[in-house]
Amino acid sequence: MISINNLDFHFGSRTLYEDANLHIKPKDKIGLIGLNGTGKSTLLRVLVGEYKPDAGSIQMSRETTLGFLNQDLLSYDTHESILSVAMQAFQEALDLQKKIDEVLLEFETDYRDELVDKLAKLQDQFEALDGYNIQSKAEEILEGLGFSTDDLQRPLKTFSGGWRMRVMLAKILLQKPSLLLLDEPTNHLDLPSIKWLETYLEGYEGSVIIVSHDREFLDKTTNMTVEVSQQKLNVYAGNYSFYVEEKALRNEIQKGAFENQQAQIRQTERFIERFKAKATKAKQAQSRMKALDRMERIEDVAADAPKVNFKFQFKVEPGRHLLRLENISKSYGEKVILKNTHVNIERGDKIALIGANGKGKSTLMRIIAGTEPIEGKRQMGHNVIMAFYAQHQLESLNVENEILQELSEAGSNRNEMELRTILGSFLFTGDAVFKKIKVLSGGEKSRVALAKTLISEANFLLLDEPTNHLDMQSVNILIQALEQYEGTFMVISHDRYFVENVANKIWYIEDYQLKEYPGTYHEYEYWQEQRDKEARKLGVKNDKQEAKTITSEKPKPVFNDSNNLQNDLKRLNQQLKQLEQEIESLETELAGYEEQLADPKVYSDLNTLQEITSKFEARKQVLDQKNSQWESVMESIDALEVKLKSN
Repeated sequence: MISINNLDFHFGSRTLYEDANLHIKPKDKIGLIGLNGTGKSTLLRVLVGEYKPDAGSIQMSRETTLGFLNQDLLSYDTHESILSVAMQAFQEALDLQKKIDEVLLEFETDYRDELVDKLAKLQDQFEALDGYNIQSKAEEILEGLGFSTDDLQRPLKTFSGGWRMRVMLAKILLQKPSLLLLDEPTNHLDLPSIKWLETYLEGYEGSVIIVSHDREFLDKTTNMTVEVSQQKLNVYAGNYSFYVEEKALRNEIQKGAFENQQAQIRQTERFIERFKAKATKAKQAQSRMKALDRMERIEDVAADAPKVNFKFQFKVEPGRHLLRLENISKSYGEKVILKNTHVNIERGDKIALIGANGKGKSTLMRIIAGTEPIEGKRQMGHNVIMAFYAQHQLESLNVENEILQELSEAGSNRNEMELRTILGSFLFTGDAVFKKIKVLSGGEKSRVALAKTLISEANFLLLDEPTNHLDMQSVNILIQALEQYEGTFMVISHDRYFVENVANKIWYIEDYQLKEYPGTYHEYEYWQEQRDKEARKLGVKNDKQEAKTITSEKPKPVFNDSNNLQNDLKRLNQQLKQLEQEIESLETELAGYEEQLADPKVYSDLNTLQEITSKFEARKQVLDQKNSQWESVMESIDALEVKLKSN
């Protein structure tokens, strides 16, 4: 479909690609990876023709169409509704619709046969383009990306940059190009929208190239990985996890070949040095010198990512309870965020707060930080020193400071050597520590702000989207740092790999309440899937519906208009008997699960443990519902019996 042949590309004196090659076939799902600055986004712009290569060629078939999602689309602005913007993907159908409307307008005063024929042809063309379904297609994509039905008629101009980017993504997906080029598509998506996009791309019929720092997203959407390294495009026949394993194997082979070649070179050089002055060996020495010049040198393996070895310093040790919030409520006008919920954070908690945008995650973090007014009680524990990192913290950096100066003014009392070591872990080495903050990229500023947060001597960290703007190498550095951190922290993040590696508790907001899962993200995700599966089997889709079901199914006292109270009482007693039988059966079933959970062997198999736990919790919910119904029936029986006695 597309062939990149012997590509050379330079930015000024800097070489991004030299003699690079890549063949993109139909249905290839490619993850394009590499360190920041290696030219990933540049390659996408070369493919769409925005940049011209200095040498080489890019060949593509005439039928190939390209759709390019990039950060420049954020600048697009209009008063049109987001539904109208997304439907621009169907421009041909929209043009036909306009012509049909014009003909229909003519029909109001003119009934010529030619107009009838013209309308029929236009409508046939419109139907061939599936024009009658374009609006429903656009609505489906937009709602999948997180927009509510009410949002669809709002002007694009009223949305923030991140939501505008979703609209542009929807438009590109609706165009269904033969090659999708997606530059950091998850940057502005929340977790439900990321999962929706994963499912969409899995079934996408065309080819896809994705630049992303979200390794789990790449794992689920790609079947091929292309690494930009040493000005080349290195192909790996699998997703990101496959790439990691294959790269390690290739590096091992390359390292061995490099070391063998170096040994051969040293041996040859010693021979030349020893015999070049001897007449009897001069010819041989000359021959070996030429062979050495002609030798194709094997590159050494690039150094591994830096290892973080922080020495975190706490001024004081906090008490067991860091923070308690009781009966917390928070609203913005009519929009309710939290309602009479409780929060308890204890020393050593590593908490990840996850969920869809708009649920109140950042609001809750600000409440915990004490910067958001609330209804309810907020009680901070003993000796708690808090540090708060969020994207607005980047604005608090002194742009005239050098990086090293910025950290030295953070008040940690560390010497220059210690600060240089920390900055080295965050990829600022050598003279880079003397760069001014104002010349740094967004990702570099994020690393500086994170380094400041981590050296703050705080024993409680609040990190709001700390992985935004970070490449994979930087995310791994942050993971290593938090693994060594002995204090307590809470993070908000949509990066599942990051969350899985740092958190031991998962928090989420549901029905205006804060809820907790005591485990890792993947355990939480499995539990949630099993719970939803079991609930669907029982005819209950989620906790919210269960709550509604329990409420709506509570029988209320029913007194027959004919005053036949005895019949009503008989009916309720039969209902009570049936409920008691169901409750007894459920209690027996739960006892069986409890017996299994008491068996130590079960805990050696995580999948079995999770499956039994999920089933236990699902059946317990049903038991709670039945007990609630039983109590309500008993109340009705008591009321009837009182009524009978009074008669």
